[in-house]
Amino acid sequence: MKIKRDMVKRRVSSTQQAYLQKVLQKFLISGEAKSASILLVPHFKLSVRMSPKTINNHEYMSHVSYASAIGSLMYAMVCTSPDLSQAMSMVSRHMHDPGKGHWEAVRWILRYIKGTIDVGLVL
Repeated sequence: MKIKRDMVKRRVSSTQQAYLQKVLQKFLISGEAKSASILLVPHFKLSVRMSPKTINNHEYMSHVSYASAIGSLMYAMVCTSPDLSQAMSMVSRHMHDPGKGHWEAVRWILRYIKGTIDVGLVL
C-alpha cells in the first residue's frame, strides 16, 4: 500500500497499485487484455443455476483459483477500493460451487481493476 500526505491541501491518499499489478498477473489478465470501464454489466446475472453440471465443467473449474481471486479482491476492496463491494458481494455468494459464468464475472472485475489501477482513497 502506498500512502501519500499532502500537507498543503491537507489530504491523505492511499493506493495499492503494486499489489493490484501482482493480482492481475497471478490471475492471467495479460497486458493486451482490454480494461473494463463499468464494474459489472447487467448481463452478469449470477445464480446457483450457473454452477457446473457436467464433469468437463467441474474439471475446468477445479483448475481455477476462484477462492484465491475472491480473497485477493476482497483485500483490495477493504483497503482502498470500496467501489468493489457490491460486485464482490455478488461473486462471493457462489464460492461453494462456482461455474464458468461466475469466473467470467470475476475476470470482468479484474479487467475493471486493470482500468482503474491507479485509483485509490483520498481523505
